[in-house]
Amino acid sequence: MSIKLIQQPTVVEAAGNIPKRIEEFIGVVSSETTALSIAKMTSPAGWQEPGQTPEFDEYTVVLKGVLKVKTRDAEHEVCAGQAIIVPANEWVQYSTPDEGAEYIAVCFPAFTPGSAQRD
Repeated sequence: MSIKLIQQPTVVEAAGNIPKRIEEFIGVVSSETTALSIAKMTSPAGWQEPGQTPEFDEYTVVLKGVLKVKTRDAEHEVCAGQAIIVPANEWVQYSTPDEGAEYIAVCFPAFTPGSAQRD
């Protein structure tokens, strides 16, 4: 692999009940990287995506606001300055019901719509 400068992220379509902005810096769309993906998410208050059982581990760091992470066994409120790890093949649903949030998501291997396995 050679050095590759990513001049700017690629905005990719997001799933959910209202629009959320996904800026992919590294991943299948922006850099043709399949090993992992790194994206900045900006979701408004009231956003909720469908549940999913992804084929990738997801590491999330919340920069602003609160991200709600629901699994079959628990619900977590991840606040600014906190992080959460959701392993592959775990059913999960992300939302920002009360306030918006900005967060970084790292998926290993890289996110693809098919590998998210949405409900």
